[in-house]
Amino acid sequence: MSFVFNKHSVVNPMIPLIAAFQFLTIIPTIIRRPFTSQEMGRAVGWFPLVGLGLGALLYGVHYAATLIFPATVSAALALLAWVFFTRAFHLDGLMDTCDGLYGGFTTERRLEIMRDSRMGAFGVVAGVIILLLKYTALASSSDAGLALVMATLFGRWTSSLVIVAFPYAREQGVGYDMKKTARLPQALLATTITVIASWLLNGTQGLLLIPITALAAIGIALYIMRLLPGLTGDNYGTITELTETLVLLSFALA
Repeated sequence: MSFVFNKHSVVNPMIPLIAAFQFLTIIPTIIRRPFTSQEMGRAVGWFPLVGLGLGALLYGVHYAATLIFPATVSAALALLAWVFFTRAFHLDGLMDTCDGLYGGFTTERRLEIMRDSRMGAFGVVAGVIILLLKYTALASSSDAGLALVMATLFGRWTSSLVIVAFPYAREQGVGYDMKKTARLPQALLATTITVIASWLLNGTQGLLLIPITALAAIGIALYIMRLLPGLTGDNYGTITELTETLVLLSFALA
């Protein structure tokens, strides 16, 4: 998907919301034209709302599955739906990131590996481990439905935060189009949605996840920036996946 930037364009407030859903999920295309960079930058503020919508959908899949299958099978079906509804978008970013960070010895080589569509050993291992962790956490959670909603919410919130807060590693690409126009108002909108939803869904325990996931996301971003000059779209996906896994594990402890 390509984006065209026009600094003089006026953005319809509904278009960034639609762009967020079209970009992050497999929902049918509503707007059949390239989104501008400005529209994609503003879409960043709506990422947590996409997470809520995705979480609600996964909640329904999991609930329906529990009416027929045991908890282990229900968890697997919910995870399958998760990968399908997101087109394995963030998972692919995690796998590319691990291949690049650990398969290259220079900044240029790491970025080159992350551009390569072929999957290496580091990426495959990372993908298997993250799916296994998600599955076992879901299967052992006393409230897997709520865990799904909270995980998808926080995964997309932390992605919004790092997009705004950290520099981009390249001067082109989808992630760069978002980064160059995403600003503090988008981070504030994303945070407001997350705080309200966390409180309504899970009270004080939900709010406790805010500093935990924020610190984890910042820590991951800082680690990546030891090896790269900035973050990339693949790195955004990595932070989303790791945040989701962290939230699911926190529910497994309850």
